[in-house]
Amino acid sequence: MKLRKIMNWFEELSPLHYAEEWDNVGLLFGDEEQEIHHIMIALDASDYVVEQAVVQKADLLLTHHPMIFHGMKQINNQSLVGRRIWKLGTHQIACYAMHTNFDIKGSMGELAGNRMHLLNAVPLEITTSEEKEAEGIGRIGNLGRPMTVSAVAELVKEKFGLKNVILYGDAEKKVSRVAISPGSGKSEISHALKAGAELLITGDIGHHEGIDAVDQGLIIMDATHYGLEHIFIEFMAEYIRGYASEEDIQITCMDTGSPIQIL
Repeated sequence: MKLRKIMNWFEELSPLHYAEEWDNVGLLFGDEEQEIHHIMIALDASDYVVEQAVVQKADLLLTHHPMIFHGMKQINNQSLVGRRIWKLGTHQIACYAMHTNFDIKGSMGELAGNRMHLLNAVPLEITTSEEKEAEGIGRIGNLGRPMTVSAVAELVKEKFGLKNVILYGDAEKKVSRVAISPGSGKSEISHALKAGAELLITGDIGHHEGIDAVDQGLIIMDATHYGLEHIFIEFMAEYIRGYASEEDIQITCMDTGSPIQIL
């Protein structure tokens, strides 16, 4: 099957124009006329993932985070990203990224909100209202019943397959209105406060952001960047299976697990 046709599937789900201006999404390199028989799906194009794409003879590496993010003047073995590009290119493996376009219109936030069974959920940060319904980053909604933050933590660990989370705030406080923003959520704190959230579940929260949020009345649960976003992998595998059978396209889910270890 031509890569061009598969790209149309991706862009039907998450059109490229939904991506933030600073982002880099779509076909990062490759030939859209290439025949694709094997797709590997991962969160990041790490060295290990790239090596596995080669070993397992994938034709397309689909990732959430773009492998090429900043401008590059040279592609060679003298840089980390250059080596990855060279290895994939040498083995004719195309690379496609669905990042903030998937976060906004896909949608990562909707998937995460559904896992938490949030009621009356709406986008946490609206980025576009071009269509009938506004689209944006994350979700904010209500729990089915008030729960202690510690109970919500157990729910997060269960629904996202995590061993632990980091908490800023009172674990025994009962909350009802909850925001969730997979990925890096520092910039979503202000939106969560404005929307009346009592708890924000996200990732990549630093010391100062955490304590400042608590002082403003918002509890923060850091489930890590990987922790809330790895759901992209299996979701996209199922999405592709809706268009093509395993006989037509082999799919490999390369979930390498959390890069964080708490000893």
